[in-house]
Formats: sequence, C-alpha cells, structure tokens
Amino acid sequence: MSDLSTGAGRRGVDWPGIVRFLVLAFGLSWLADLAVFLGGGLKNPVFGLIMQFRMMTPAFSAIALGFFFDEDSAIHRGRLRGAPRSFVVYFMALTALQAAGAIFAGANPSIAPAISQALMALGMIGLVALVVSNLRKAGRERFRGAGLAGGRWQVWVLYGLGIVAFYALQALLNLVTGLGTRVDLEAALPPGAMGSMPGPAFLALGAFNAIGLGPLLGLVITFGEEYGWRGYLQGELVRMGRRRGVLLLGVIWGAWHWPVIWMGYNYPGHPVLGSLAMTAVSVIMSFVLAHAVFKAKGIWVAAYLHALGNQTLSFIVILLMKPADSLTSFGIGLPSIALGALVVLLLIRDPVWNANDSADAGQRLVPAGDSAGDARDGRPA
Repeated sequence: MSDLSTGAGRRGVDWPGIVRFLVLAFGLSWLADLAVFLGGGLKNPVFGLIMQFRMMTPAFSAIALGFFFDEDSAIHRGRLRGAPRSFVVYFMALTALQAAGAIFAGANPSIAPAISQALMALGMIGLVALVVSNLRKAGRERFRGAGLAGGRWQVWVLYGLGIVAFYALQALLNLVTGLGTRVDLEAALPPGAMGSMPGPAFLALGAFNAIGLGPLLGLVITFGEEYGWRGYLQGELVRMGRRRGVLLLGVIWGAWHWPVIWMGYNYPGHPVLGSLAMTAVSVIMSFVLAHAVFKAKGIWVAAYLHALGNQTLSFIVILLMKPADSLTSFGIGLPSIALGALVVLLLIRDPVWNANDSADAGQRLVPAGDSAGDARDGRPA
C-alpha cells in the first residue's frame, strides 16, 4: 500500500466526499480571493496575510471534514488521540487565527506586520512541537498511523536538490537565451539594504535565508495546501489509478489558482493564457510531488518541497534573474513547462506508479495491517 488512510477497507473513489471537500476548499479560498480583489487586488495592503490563509484552506477543509464528520477517516475525533490529535486541532485553530488576523489587519493595515510576525511565531511553535513529538519512534508511528508521516529523509534531500537545480537551470537558460535580465541589486533593493556587504556575500546570505531557512519557516503554511491536495484528495483519486488520479488532481489544483492569476499574479497581463499555464505547471508539480510522496511514504515531504520551490523561485526572480515575460520565459513559463513535461515523462516510468490503490485505503501512509486506530497509542513530519 502507499500513503494516506481515508477509509480502510472501502473500495472505489468517494466522489460525494470529494465534492464536499472541493466545495469547502474552493469556497474558502475563492472567498479570500474576493476579499483581495475588493481590497485593491495585488496592491491590497494585507495581500500576504490573506494569501497565507488561502494556502491553509485545503488542509483545513480536509481536516475539518475528516475530524468532525468522516468516521472512516484516520483523523476522526473518535479515534485520533495524543500528539496527532493535538496537531490537527492546533492547525484548525491556527487557520482560524490566520483568517482573523487578515480581517483585523484589513481594518487597520498598520498592524499587519505585527500580526504577521505573531502568526509566524505560532507557526514555528507548532513546528517545534511537531519535531519534538517525532523524536521518538513511538511518536513517529502515531503520526504515521494518522496519515501525517514525514517520510524518508533521503527523499527530502534528493528531491530538494533536484528542485533547486531545476530552477537554477531556468535562470541560466533565461540568461543565455536572452529571455531574462540579471538583477541589478543596487537598483532593486532599498537604499542601504546591502550595507557594506559585497554583492556575492549578500547573495550568499540571501540564498541561505530563502532556500535554507525559508522552507522550514513556511512549512506549516505549505502543509495547508499539501495535506489537502497530496494528502486527502490524492488519496482518493489514486483509486482510479495513480497516473489518472494525479493528472486530475493537477487540473483541479491549477483551477484553484485561477482567481489570483486573473488579478495578475504569476502571469501579469495574461489572465487567460496564464490560467492555462498555471494549470500545466500544477499538473507537472502534482506528478513531481506525488512521486516524492510515494517514495518517501510521507506527506510532509510534499509540504517541504512546495515551500522550497516557492522560495527558490522567488530568490532567483528577485535577486538574480528577472524573466522578460513570465509566460514566455523560463521559470514558470512555456519553455519551463516543456522541460517539466520531460521530467514527468521520466518519472512516470517508475513502477511505483503501477501500484493498485483501489482495493484498500487509497493513498495510505500506513502499511496494510496497520489501522488508524493505532493512533490511540500514541504519531508528521
């Protein structure tokens, strides 16, 4: 078996459950997008806070439905105990606080930085507690039984290096093809931002902060997407077959991004073609992240790789190489989509895609024979 447990012994895709999840996840996310639009679009002073809430809504939706309503779920309140129960309750509360913080900051934008820092601190507290809970084997087993495993560390390292290398290649290709321009740090940064630090040293420090620390600081936020998409939804859709299920997941994930694309995010000036490009990027990333989850047997690797990809691309675009046009340049544009498609064609040759998930618990992170009830004893990361 593979990964996330959502109803042991049940056969076939739970389409009614998927519809409930999508209605809640899309409803909350697109409501946040409406708030962004009504507040000035991408210039909304609390855009960042709202987007963080938006990213948390897929996992919030899956967790809330599983915890309160789905008695077959590994995280149902009737069976989940110990640290895993504390974590899912913490995550739901943090999502609610994120929404409240965005609302209060919207009413008084001057307090937005303080709210953002407070929420980041709460996120780090949760992450530290999560790590501590997983230091012992018994703790890791409890989280694994709840479908919240971290998985093999080797996969984190290998795929992490691969993602950084892929985006570094995009920057190099933009340079040699003329599809991008090197960033002038002195012109791009506020006066005095570099101090007396030489440019190379500043870039090295920036790379460490963005690529080394950034993914860890944002891990709980990207878990908000990944538990919803790669955890719950992938766990259901792979019952159709892993390749077909992940393909459909990628299309759904891409559509989820559309409102912010229409407002000019990622592909400014290309609301229609940008939406299609975002869908293609989402399909490609769905195959990459799914493959990592299959190999690692853990959902947190997807959260880490998602955060790492975001941070790496942002670092490159802001401080190294700015694409001439995000739709037609390397990075997230059409040329990189073509390269990403080649990567996917290589990945789907792996026999791991041939596993049959239809006869048991879909995308389980517990092997056959374990039960979600094991979470009573004591279990991401």
